[in-house]
Amino acid sequence: QVQLVESGGGLVQAGGSLRLSCAASGRTVVSSDMGWFRQAPGKEREFVAAISWSGADTVYTTSVKGRFTISRDDAKNAVSLQMNSLKSEDTAVYYCASGPPRGNPVLLTSNVGYDYWGQGTQVTVSS
Repeated sequence: QVQLVESGGGLVQAGGSLRLSCAASGRTVVSSDMGWFRQAPGKEREFVAAISWSGADTVYTTSVKGRFTISRDDAKNAVSLQMNSLKSEDTAVYYCASGPPRGNPVLLTSNVGYDYWGQGTQVTVSS
């Protein structure tokens, strides 16, 4: 049974930083495409960042490029999302997702193909 547990969310002022972590069990991150998605109130869930099973490919949505960094800790079987220069529009529930390798970095941005999801962690950025 695959489980994903996010942590690290919270309340931060605009311009501040947070680091989200996703601890995986039941499936190794080195054999999975891993992604971060977010959902703001009244909006659909959207892609934020992803890293391919090999670690060779990382993909970001345009609005977070240069501010967010996704990384992987193979020894801890975890994925992190470092978020800097946070803006009020980054406020959302952030979800970690895991899926089997697809071999195409373009597909990392789609929620289709991720078969396991965490419960989410709230990130609130005050202006």
